[in-house]
Amino acid sequence: MSAPPGSGGAVRLRVRRRRGSSRPRGGSRGSNTAPHPSRGASSTPWLYLAPALVVLGGLLVYPVYQLGMISFLEYTQAQVSGGEPTTFQGFGNYAELFGDAQFWRVLVATVVFAAACVVSTLAVGCALAVLLTRVRAVPRLVLMLAALGAWATPAVTGSTVWLLLFDPDFGPVNRVLGLGDHSWTYGRYSAFALVLLEVVWCSFPFVMVTVYAGIRAVPGEVLEAAALDGASQWRIWRSVLAPMLRPILVVVTIQSVIWDFKVFTQIYVMTNGGGIAGQNLVLNVYAYQKAFASSQYSLGSAIGVVMLLILLAVTLVYLRLLRRQGEEL
Repeated sequence: MSAPPGSGGAVRLRVRRRRGSSRPRGGSRGSNTAPHPSRGASSTPWLYLAPALVVLGGLLVYPVYQLGMISFLEYTQAQVSGGEPTTFQGFGNYAELFGDAQFWRVLVATVVFAAACVVSTLAVGCALAVLLTRVRAVPRLVLMLAALGAWATPAVTGSTVWLLLFDPDFGPVNRVLGLGDHSWTYGRYSAFALVLLEVVWCSFPFVMVTVYAGIRAVPGEVLEAAALDGASQWRIWRSVLAPMLRPILVVVTIQSVIWDFKVFTQIYVMTNGGGIAGQNLVLNVYAYQKAFASSQYSLGSAIGVVMLLILLAVTLVYLRLLRRQGEEL
């Protein structure tokens, strides 16, 4: 049976009307109907953060300002006691500091030592984090408690214990290794190696716990699929876990750089203030000697400012490189 003439146009007209009725009334074609956040809502997070920002401003901004101010002054024991007036030196303290050959030797030693500590801490922490996912509950609990015990140990106590372990006369390490009365703190590189071991020992728990928490958040199906494809444990870490844990690895890396670059207690205690003839000095200990041992507080402050700028530069460059790789931080 054929349709009456003109019925096709009527059907098309009804279809068009039905399609057009789905548009919101009163809205023009292409108009944006999403609600805009109000200004009050956008400022609400800052209101919650305001108390913390005020506290951080008092605890961080003002001391940094004072540090920078003193670095531009002539500020020694004579000025502290009031015997001589404080004079403005401009960049004179920085010129004196950069003209000192010892400063550059200490700076290079600090950078190399901090880099070795960061790499070692990340390697040990990540390896133990993966190990925690492979062992049973009881060994995992024992390892976690042991690591947290090392993390909670004060730096002075930990450094003293490590000195006793490697003592040339009574230390068990020399007896086990058959080294006799070998002194680990006498040589420059052996002393740095001993301090590095202690720094890694008290720093790896933070990396281990943080990375372990990130691994536990990775879906098990992803790891099972990689294992079924025949990937080794190293390949699973490099190709699966590391890319997924990159935001966490960014945090622990930056934290490790800041902590290891500012090492003071371990070097000061284990090398007796910087080693023989200052062979184990790092910037923090060098600044302490300038400020308090030599009463040159302005030079010590200048070293502190240089350390702050280096840490800021390293952190910003690291974050910029990650952003170029497409990471959202």
